[in-house]
Amino acid sequence: MELKRGAERLRGQARSCISPAAAFSPTGLSLSFVRRYWFTREIPSYTAVMPRFFNNAGPTVPADHYAIDPLSRIDWEDLQALIEQKRYFVLHAPRQTGKTTTLLAMMQVINAQGRYACAYANIEGAQAARGDSTLGIQAACSAIARSINHYLGNDAPSRWLREHQDNNAQDLLTHLLETWSLGCDRPTVLFLDEVDALVGDTLISLLRQIRAGYPQRPDAFPQSIVLCGVRDVRDYRLHQEGAQVITGGSAFNIKAESLRMGNFTEEECQALWQQHTDETGQAFDPTIFQELWEDTHGQPWLVNALGYELTWRFKPARDRTRPLSLEDYRAAREALIQSRATHLDQLTDKLREPRVQGVMRALLSGQDEDLQGISPDDQQYVEDLGLIETRPQVRISNRIYREVIPRDLTWIMQTRIPNQEQEWYVTSKGHLDIPKLLRAFQQFFREQADAWLERFDYKEAGPQLLMQAFLQRIVNGGGRIRREYGLGRKRTDLFIEWPTDPARGFHGPMQRIVIELKLQRGALEGVISQGLVQTVAYASQVGADEAHLVIFNRDPEVTWEERIWETERTMEERCIRVWGA
Repeated sequence: MELKRGAERLRGQARSCISPAAAFSPTGLSLSFVRRYWFTREIPSYTAVMPRFFNNAGPTVPADHYAIDPLSRIDWEDLQALIEQKRYFVLHAPRQTGKTTTLLAMMQVINAQGRYACAYANIEGAQAARGDSTLGIQAACSAIARSINHYLGNDAPSRWLREHQDNNAQDLLTHLLETWSLGCDRPTVLFLDEVDALVGDTLISLLRQIRAGYPQRPDAFPQSIVLCGVRDVRDYRLHQEGAQVITGGSAFNIKAESLRMGNFTEEECQALWQQHTDETGQAFDPTIFQELWEDTHGQPWLVNALGYELTWRFKPARDRTRPLSLEDYRAAREALIQSRATHLDQLTDKLREPRVQGVMRALLSGQDEDLQGISPDDQQYVEDLGLIETRPQVRISNRIYREVIPRDLTWIMQTRIPNQEQEWYVTSKGHLDIPKLLRAFQQFFREQADAWLERFDYKEAGPQLLMQAFLQRIVNGGGRIRREYGLGRKRTDLFIEWPTDPARGFHGPMQRIVIELKLQRGALEGVISQGLVQTVAYASQVGADEAHLVIFNRDPEVTWEERIWETERTMEERCIRVWGA
């Protein structure tokens, strides 16, 4: 009964912008109550029809989806202080990290407290106008007015906009927000989402109109405006069709360190998946959770998408009495990677951007000196996209991205490399003949490398990527490859797992192979010595049965006869075959 009365009160407060202030409690609803409401609304009637599931598309609805408290993912105290201080600021996060879910939950809390009238508006539709600021501002104003009506039950801004839609677009947004604020008996707060999707004059006009109204706050302009998107505000002025937009000054006081949404913690990943077990009784092998963390580093879409892949798309798992094993999880991970889901496609599409290429080239090649010429703005941009982490060191964000990125970059190569039939390289006992495979690669690399690498955007990492493309087609459908990169490592680690009993697959005996890839920089013997130490260490770490070291010589003065060779070395009682290419 308390929950029902509280929910009714919350709805009434959230939809009222012009009701008397006396209708609200001096303190409003507590944050803990609103969190309880966010998690429990509508669940009793809905779950009788359909159980909850992992959300891999759109905002999280707790009645439908397993959920982590969105307000735990931001510095709520700092955010409220900035609103109290009448600040305009940025909340940014990579795509599909739960940003919209969090913004909507924040709006609910602010409205429930009763001190402000808060609306959320997604203005991504204005992107279609590109640099046409007249069409772009009109589209943004329309989205804002509709949102105020939807979330606050206040249609005055929509009525005003219909009456003044022919006004000059260069101050239409300023007048709209002024009208809203003057007609509301509480200070207004506006969350503008997807701001950085706008480009050119549309973005410039929007930012300038916000700044124009800034001195009128809070009586005749919003008390606080939060610009939401993937990028931080400092990046808004860059690459906007050649325009240099100055966005600093009094209107924007940025505290990006407290207002950048992060990923789930390792504990939150496990807590989210535990909700499935609690509600269905279906158990996960505990060893899955360490793999889940390494694969995702808490990236919310990946955590949810893997859960959905494992518990629903994997049809045997729909029998909730069936416990889910580590191999079930690994199969689900591979299925997700191969699905080319929208999130992963959007991610890899960014790899074509020149600003991204410089950073990723250095990471894929493992050469830290290649990062020295990268501007701090470009590195921050790539981090804002969610592609890399910078602490404790610069690296690709998680293991799934490390798999997806080279597969995507080399997909065309994979489809066009000759001699890719598995039967050529599988022995009568079901083992991969790695020496035969590497000799075939040496010949392919000799004949085709220059032609492939010449038209490749990632030339510095080209040899390593070309080798991965060659291996991927062989291994696909039978085994799997795990990749490791990292600045300063000066190598790429490949770990191949190949089932030798097709009937039992990954549940049966396994061939485990390590292949280390290095670029030759300096004397060959020094590179071999360093590579042997690294190869032995990695082979011991993963329990490999055999290990190979491949060294690429990219010096055009060296003939192919000198580059192509093979030999064997022994280190720590392990035989390692070394290859030149």
